[in-house]
Amino acid sequence: MENKLKTIQDNSYEHPSQTPLWVKILRFKVTVIPLYVYIPMLILVLILIMQGKYPTDLLGIIPLMTLAGYTLGEIGKRTPVLKLIGGASIMVTFLPPFLIYMNWIPSPIVESLTTFMKSSNLLYVNIAVLTVGSILAMKRSVLIKGFISMFVPLFACTLAGMVVGVGVGSLLGIGAYRSFFYIVIPIMAGGMGEGAIPLSFAYAHILGNSSTDILSEILPAVMIGSLSAVILAGVLKSLGEKKPELTGNGVLIKSGDNKLSLHTSKTGKAMNYELLASGAMIAIGLYLLGMYISEYIGIPGPIIMIVLAILAKVSGILPSEVEDGAAMISHFFITLLALPILFGVGVSILKWESLISVLSIPYLVTVFLTVLSIVGTGFYVGKWLNMHPIESAVVTACHSGMGGAGDLAILTAANRMALMPFAQISTRIGGALTVIIATILFRWLN
Repeated sequence: MENKLKTIQDNSYEHPSQTPLWVKILRFKVTVIPLYVYIPMLILVLILIMQGKYPTDLLGIIPLMTLAGYTLGEIGKRTPVLKLIGGASIMVTFLPPFLIYMNWIPSPIVESLTTFMKSSNLLYVNIAVLTVGSILAMKRSVLIKGFISMFVPLFACTLAGMVVGVGVGSLLGIGAYRSFFYIVIPIMAGGMGEGAIPLSFAYAHILGNSSTDILSEILPAVMIGSLSAVILAGVLKSLGEKKPELTGNGVLIKSGDNKLSLHTSKTGKAMNYELLASGAMIAIGLYLLGMYISEYIGIPGPIIMIVLAILAKVSGILPSEVEDGAAMISHFFITLLALPILFGVGVSILKWESLISVLSIPYLVTVFLTVLSIVGTGFYVGKWLNMHPIESAVVTACHSGMGGAGDLAILTAANRMALMPFAQISTRIGGALTVIIATILFRWLN
């Protein structure tokens, strides 16, 4: 048995044609896990689940999320047509709610995953690491230019989304008022916690209704809008592969040798676990500091975290090896944890009932064309402003995503995770301004 294992792991065959077929099969990797590890683990997990003996503690949750995320992601990446529109993100994020709806995932597993995602705050740990790591991996001049430049396409896409959404909704019989306040605004509000929920409270307070009823009306637009953005992000990725002159492969600003991508020399260095730990502490520390300051000035913690990270980068206060560590831990999360976390999001946050409750052609067309106008405007305005148009469009697509979870799904579908800092600005600031404007208009009209 030991000799066979060495044969599987041995890469010393002089020519690929000399490698036995069974060795090639067992070397196949499901994302990053080789088949000779993946199959026994999958069988073990399925047996324990079917017998009702699967542990619901951390030892059970981690392999379950990993196996499920990697499996669905691999299926999405290899399914015809679906692979061209962000299949991995779509499968991992939106299939779990359907499986739960059909009662094909045992309720104890769903409850455990939901509790874990909410109590661990893993989604925000992921966002903190990706955002801070991306910022510290950038060059100062391009970092500043990128953040200043992106506000123009963000404003333009917001205006375009409003005009197109209201126009299409009116033509299809939904009405201008309902199209604007119950479809367009929720799409661009910044997700659930920072967008739909505050919006529902504001609407309910003005109308004197239940916020729960309002939330049930606007939530489908948030979810379907995010799905539309994921699909369009996948299309942008495919477009970039066919027309490389339109993309910077993760670089937002056209600027010669400057790079905004995580795929730079920083991530090309050998993994250093001491630097990895330092990078993780820097990212989490800035997140905690941002949340603390948020209590006193009322600005969302993630936005403060971004500002602190930018200040740290621009001032040069952090040693270069610490910046390398932040880039390393960010790359680690992108490679290993993005798909498992998206699976956890699909199980714990999304509800299939909300998606199917509004399945009418006028509604779906209005949502999709609203998001398409946002993404298209980001593409052309970004090109006009000397940005790489695909990267600009991906960033503005996040304005119609479902908060942090939407950013993660959209950037995964586009394979542009290095754009997370810009995505967060698009989601957080764009969403906050949208909610404020909508609340003022809603009060004035009611």
